[in-house]
Amino acid sequence: MSTTTITQAQEFGFHPGDIIQEWLWDDDVDEGLRRKIEDLTGEDLVDEDYDSAVDGAIIWWRDGDDEDALADTIMDASELVDEGAPFWIITPKPGREGSTNAATLQSAAKTAGMNAATPLTVSEDWNGVRLRAFGKGAERADRMERAERDDMDLR
Repeated sequence: MSTTTITQAQEFGFHPGDIIQEWLWDDDVDEGLRRKIEDLTGEDLVDEDYDSAVDGAIIWWRDGDDEDALADTIMDASELVDEGAPFWIITPKPGREGSTNAATLQSAAKTAGMNAATPLTVSEDWNGVRLRAFGKGAERADRMERAERDDMDLR
């Protein structure tokens, strides 16, 4: 595997040994990008029927699919992804068939309780948008603060 291939796949935040779940694969996806991820992780991508914990997820999304369906897919996919693990929506670039509106992605992500980052070019025809759950850091800080207060009360 070339250094370029490793670097491009690492930009997703995936690592050797990671199990990555792939959602909404179709014959239009970028097979080269899929191979780069598989080469880096050393594992085949698993499909949406996989039912064990995963180290990351990618969702191939195209315009014309229902925004509510995207929010539902995000929620379904996030159930198996480890907290803080890389979670990506991959869409055709603007001007390509199936390109989607950024507002649609933002709205679906928000409905699913996630923030959508700025799109990044991930291949010649596809952009990737990383999602992160709302408040993960805040929730963790609140838990730690409560634990500290509880610990002090026990003294």
